[in-house]
Amino acid sequence: MVAIISKANALDSSFQAERDTATFAAGCFWCTEAQFLQLEGVNKVISGYTGGTVKNPTYKQVCTGKTGHAEAIQIIFNPNTISYDELLEAFFISHDPTQLNRQGNDVGTQYRSAIFYHNSEQKEKANYYIKKLTEENIYPKKIVTEVSPAGVYYVAEDYHQNYYALNKNQPYCQFVITPKLEKFKKVFKEKLK
Repeated sequence: MVAIISKANALDSSFQAERDTATFAAGCFWCTEAQFLQLEGVNKVISGYTGGTVKNPTYKQVCTGKTGHAEAIQIIFNPNTISYDELLEAFFISHDPTQLNRQGNDVGTQYRSAIFYHNSEQKEKANYYIKKLTEENIYPKKIVTEVSPAGVYYVAEDYHQNYYALNKNQPYCQFVITPKLEKFKKVFKEKLK
């Protein structure tokens, strides 16, 4: 993946602001929020819903799979500390981008793999990564990650925010999130807060 990052950085390194936004869907937002919050340069992670047709959806509505929304995270980050390329690397390691409309036991379009780009540079980089990962046969199956323009982002209910940190003793956190988080920390040990 490091070689891919180096080549992707050559595409354009115009991110010089101190704050930028990335939006990813990678299954359950509780898991992905917990992972991305570990990274140096990530200022905030907001769990929410995007990519659908229903205005102001609730968690209960999104769980039906009928709103078109994905459970997603919006990442506010400092591109001088962590690049969008590094966030893309973390995205592809944080979940299985070859599973269509699911992650593990979480099944439905609301758990799809998606990158919601905020500008043409993010779109180019997302497509570049998918192309390079495919060419290098990094995954045994085809990558099904959707690359779509960022639209309206609906912030999830308060109890979903920082879920893992506030509910570590809950069985889902212990048996699903903790093992994923430990693996993620090992891979990104040089990039942790």
